[in-house]
Amino acid sequence: MDKKSIIAIVLITIILTIWTFFISVRKAPPPTPTEQIQKDTASVPTQVENIQKDTTQSLLPDSLNIINQYGESFAPFVGGIENVVTIENDLIKAKISSKGATILSWNLKKFKMWNGYPSELLWAKGGTPSLRLNTRDNLTIDDRNLNYSFANNKSDYYKISGSDSLVLSATIELSAGRSITKKYIFYGNKYHFRTEIVLDNVDDYINPKGYLLQWSDGIRYQEANSIDESGEAKAIASFNGEIEELDASSDESAQSSPSGKLDFVAVKIKYFTAAIIPVPHQSYDGTVRMTGYRMPVEDAGVIEKYNITLGFPYRGGYQKKEFDIYIGPIDYGIVHEYGISAVVNFGWRFLVRPIGEYFMLPIFKLIYYIIGNYGISIIIFALLMKIILYPLSISQMRSAQRMQLLAPEMNKIREQYKDDHQKQQQAIMKLYSEYGINPMGGCLPLLLQLPILYALWAVLRTAIELRQAPFILWITDLSLPDYIINMPFPIFGIKHISGLAILMGVTLFLQQKMTLTDPRQKAMIYILPILFVFLFSNFPSGLNLYYFMFNLFSIAHQTYLNKYSKKKLTLADLKRMPKKEGWLQRKMREAQEIAESQGRRIPGQQPPGGRRKQPPKKK
Repeated sequence: MDKKSIIAIVLITIILTIWTFFISVRKAPPPTPTEQIQKDTASVPTQVENIQKDTTQSLLPDSLNIINQYGESFAPFVGGIENVVTIENDLIKAKISSKGATILSWNLKKFKMWNGYPSELLWAKGGTPSLRLNTRDNLTIDDRNLNYSFANNKSDYYKISGSDSLVLSATIELSAGRSITKKYIFYGNKYHFRTEIVLDNVDDYINPKGYLLQWSDGIRYQEANSIDESGEAKAIASFNGEIEELDASSDESAQSSPSGKLDFVAVKIKYFTAAIIPVPHQSYDGTVRMTGYRMPVEDAGVIEKYNITLGFPYRGGYQKKEFDIYIGPIDYGIVHEYGISAVVNFGWRFLVRPIGEYFMLPIFKLIYYIIGNYGISIIIFALLMKIILYPLSISQMRSAQRMQLLAPEMNKIREQYKDDHQKQQQAIMKLYSEYGINPMGGCLPLLLQLPILYALWAVLRTAIELRQAPFILWITDLSLPDYIINMPFPIFGIKHISGLAILMGVTLFLQQKMTLTDPRQKAMIYILPILFVFLFSNFPSGLNLYYFMFNLFSIAHQTYLNKYSKKKLTLADLKRMPKKEGWLQRKMREAQEIAESQGRRIPGQQPPGGRRKQPPKKK
């Protein structure tokens, strides 16, 4: 094996080791509902943003402290009996508390957490969204400590369905004709509700700074692997179509304060999101403050939490603000209707995203609509992509086929000039020119495929359609790695090996065996598949299923070209074919000619006679 191959192997090993270290599986299961997430969600650190007070302090020991903390006007609304109203529709089951008139629980009926419990999207501590009121007493009050009254509340449980809707109002009556009201409108078959925040003649109570609308703590994690889910957790704000993202991916707290006409602001995890959407569209023109922090949890896991605040000044009299609040799955077909499709991760925004959003995802969904099984849909999708990429892949395969035809002649040259690399290079370039071979002919098609392959990776990795979707045999969830081997110690940070990753590695080995012609690269045939098995063992099984099948179809295609094609090439055919010198080939030839005319060597070549002579050692 030559020096270049050794360096290539070392570099690839280093890159894959670093990559697998960051994506290595470290399970940090979210606590079960009975544990209430108290260990990892005690409070928002004050160094991030002191926007949330512990609701357990709403009952203070004496009335004087209550007045000092909330003022005479709001003190009467502190404490009291908490009333909880349950709203159930076709898709969700929610609980609304009279404390702040906030959402305590948001349960998705069609989804489950990793452990089989119903999918609860809100953390157990406190309610959200809530208000932070700026009072005339120069106090700032978190309204989760204030007890609202539900107007015309005849029941603590309501069920609606289909086209039904339900209005629930909660009010703080400060004095006659002066009140703060939150109105919620729920719909029978929607993941969102509309909220109206009304300040009615509260000039004597609320100062011109008004209030902050705040969403606290982001969304509760739903998957077993908190490392993987944190990779997709972030806060997103859209202003006039321009996206601002906040990712608390380091140990330092993160914050951002973009401003403008707001399309929406959202917090998200891998498969679910919560978004605040102004009504009417872009009616909010101001600053959105986003803060986030990352915290460790048990089993070497991490959790990222995000807080969002929108500020509203109060100009007196009657003031109403409306929002649609979506809390549900990141299903492209659904979020697109709300204008929040930016929460779907399709990859790089200007090149890769359009491919995934407007081409790959619609085709994949169409196949599933016809087939009805996601595993089989992925296999058919891989075959379809193989057909679509045929113009690129056939050029790559034909280049490999021609290099195989030349392999015996190249080996003769290497043997003939094994001690003179300059003459060896000259002879090989002459051979390329004689047979019209571009040594880089297989690289350009591969580069052109990279945006498509990355878009595919982004689509299949975060597609909620694959979440908890079983296939066959040991593949019980296409969104998770299909582990079949547990090793006693980690290698490259990996302790579990995926079955489909092994199959993918086998097909990669066979592909390289069929295409590599340089005997100096023989070690790569064995080393790369092993490295890729470890790398791909952390990928979702749906993604590995695609790569395995795509490689399998490529092997079948290459085998046909090599053995069964009626137009099988020979060296004589290759020599008779019209020659077209490529740009890179021409530049390589010109560089070699210039070097020869000046009596110099091309960088990397050895002088005639073998190794460069060393200067005599000084005595």
